[in-house]
Amino acid sequence: MNESQIDLAHAVALGSIGDEDQRAVQQLLDSGDDRLRADFNREVQLTREALTVFSSASADQPPASLRDRLLAAIAEDQAPAAAARHPHRVTRNHDGTDSTAHL
Repeated sequence: MNESQIDLAHAVALGSIGDEDQRAVQQLLDSGDDRLRADFNREVQLTREALTVFSSASADQPPASLRDRLLAAIAEDQAPAAAARHPHRVTRNHDGTDSTAHL
């Protein structure tokens, strides 16, 4: 494989390939050269594995409180939407009690 083909393999592994490069990859894969196709696929796989190792090595655990804060924020955002989906009307009954009706 030449440098240009290796660069294409890296772009495929990163998922950052444009239309022009996609055509070049398709031509490479459609070529009758089984060894080139195997080398290209191996380079894509090795790059993906390296990216996985790198990303897991540099990942940090989020603070324990983050989950609780996110769930609380989600609950706040969903509460107005739920109320809008299920509007209620409160009316006063003859006996002075409140009654809720779905609209």
